[in-house]
Amino acid sequence: MNDNARTFAALHVKGDPLIIYNIWDAGSAVAVAKAGAKAIATGSWGVAAAQGLGDGEDMPLDLVVANAARIVSVTDLPVSVDLESGYGDVAASAQKMVDAGVAGINLEDRIIGGKGLYAIDDQCARIAAAVSTGIFVNARTDLFIQAPADTHGAALVAQAVERAHAYAEAGAGSFFAPFLVGAELIGELCAASPLPVNILVHPGCPTNADMAKLGVARISYGHGPWAAAMDWLEGQARTAFEPFDKA
Repeated sequence: MNDNARTFAALHVKGDPLIIYNIWDAGSAVAVAKAGAKAIATGSWGVAAAQGLGDGEDMPLDLVVANAARIVSVTDLPVSVDLESGYGDVAASAQKMVDAGVAGINLEDRIIGGKGLYAIDDQCARIAAAVSTGIFVNARTDLFIQAPADTHGAALVAQAVERAHAYAEAGAGSFFAPFLVGAELIGELCAASPLPVNILVHPGCPTNADMAKLGVARISYGHGPWAAAMDWLEGQARTAFEPFDKA
């Protein structure tokens, strides 16, 4: 890892989680930094939606890089970018992030434009390619997104643990398991994973304090902050547009 990535990596502490209140542009980065953030991280959904685009690498990579560079320019905090599935040539994409001053990336194992997840060996090669640039890789598995919540159990956690071990060998710095439900299963993953575990805040998940007790090392808010901001904006606009007495 380069020094920037090493600083970011040190914030991932099991039981004392790094709180990531995900942002989407330079302005939202400034607001979250003022609130006391230790690091800044984008969520791909919010970044794309802010440009009128969809999630799933719909936003051109050059625009993702330019947005990341603007974010880096307004904060001294480590910045991580959701790079989704890596935009094809993972090493080249990650290097663009390093050149923009980014400390870390999310790299997911779902096949964008295809079905299912990358085979473990293939995903490990992709992670290693990103790591070779010196950047911190938060290796995301979509196992729990692609499986209905009522099927989450020990067997699926075991598959996740297998991937966590492989991704660790490939050089990943943390392991992201969005939409894993249930305190018991989160605790099992944290106990068995060789990497610090990142959990996404979503309805029904444990509180941040409880996730800390379970051994979580990073807590992300995903597209929630962007969605809340847009709901607020729409509400304010509706109020402004209400008829008023001109007398």
